[in-house]
Amino acid sequence: MAKGIGQTQEPMKIEKPYYTWREVMDLLGVKEGKAREVTKELNDELAEKGYHPYPPGKVSKKYFHERFY
Repeated sequence: MAKGIGQTQEPMKIEKPYYTWREVMDLLGVKEGKAREVTKELNDELAEKGYHPYPPGKVSKKYFHERFY
């Protein structure tokens, strides 16, 4: 059914380009400390390659999948 004027639409879901350490924890099945360590290591690797890393606790989905899948 079409939406009429004044009716609200569902907000558009935007895919974020990173995983948080909590998502890494779930994906790898590891504890919090290990998930935080993995996100830091991956960001350090990206920085060594000259890329701008994500803030602490976040890691690029693309790079994560290159390394783990």
